[in-house]
Amino acid sequence: MATTTTMNKPEMKPDQPGAKSRIDIRDLLVRYGFIAVTVIFFVYFLATIPAFRMSSTMFSMLKFTSVVAIAGLGVTVTMVVGGLDLSVGATAGMSVTVAAMTMVIYAQQGSVAIIAVIVAGAVIGAVNAIMIVWMKIPDLLATLASMFLIQGLKLVPVDGQSVSSGLILRDGTVAPGKFTPGFLEINRGSLGPVPYPVIIFAVLAVLTWFLLSRTKWGRVMYAIGSNPEAARLAGARVGRYKAFAYMLSGVYASIAGLILASRIGQGDISAGNSLLLDAVAVALVGTSVLGAAKPNAFGTALGAILIGILLTGTTMMNFQYYWQDVVKGLVLVVALIFSFTLSRRKQRFVAAVPL
Repeated sequence: MATTTTMNKPEMKPDQPGAKSRIDIRDLLVRYGFIAVTVIFFVYFLATIPAFRMSSTMFSMLKFTSVVAIAGLGVTVTMVVGGLDLSVGATAGMSVTVAAMTMVIYAQQGSVAIIAVIVAGAVIGAVNAIMIVWMKIPDLLATLASMFLIQGLKLVPVDGQSVSSGLILRDGTVAPGKFTPGFLEINRGSLGPVPYPVIIFAVLAVLTWFLLSRTKWGRVMYAIGSNPEAARLAGARVGRYKAFAYMLSGVYASIAGLILASRIGQGDISAGNSLLLDAVAVALVGTSVLGAAKPNAFGTALGAILIGILLTGTTMMNFQYYWQDVVKGLVLVVALIFSFTLSRRKQRFVAAVPL
């Protein structure tokens, strides 16, 4: 009787060319795909828009991106500990009002306004921390409540009107002060060709990256974000780290508000209203950079720059203003695909390969 031998296909080993190539391609796509997208759009705009090649355009783009990027860094810090600060936009708007009231209504110098704004941001962060850490209110609910509270409170002392030179006060007198030239230099000044807002953004990005990636505090904060109970059992003071994260987010939002106040030169009551969504977007976009799949300062900075490049380029190409939200939404969708869908598929494939 003839026997039939069934030949099974050999199992693909990780050291075989096919398996290695597949892993490498997916790994490269996850790690560098988002950066490649940034470079492609940047080169495209350089090639098609002559004005985009000017250094002044680059610095102007970074200058106007700095406010969103700084607020996004604050959101990133709260995401690292497993939370999310929804009050950053309202805090930045409050900072604009506080700065305007300090200089216009109380006729104080710009340095006093800067101190008042940063203290206000830290206080807002502390209030968020009290609600979240000690009162055990969930992060989203606590910061959502503080967002509405801040948006209302900033209107009360100014009777719902913007604060600018010549403001008529409640007693019928004219506000004695104005935005000081030194304060306005925060946005208008530069160190050589580099505007001050870009320098502030770069310094804060480096400091945040160093904190999260190169210090014990950063490692503990990531551990808390991954598993707070395990971090607590390991001896970490979870409440202290989370309180620090929210206070730092409040300070960053207030710094963004300082730049915004210096840019518009008055206490606009609508300032900061759209900042929250943009700040959260750049923080989420940043999770896709280098396949991190987690919030990080470098990714947030690069995400803000990419969105700035796209908005600047599409504006120069005469796209209508309402396309800006479409562009930001598409960038966020692509970033989340790189960050979660592709990275998880890569992880499942690697896990399936026998070691």
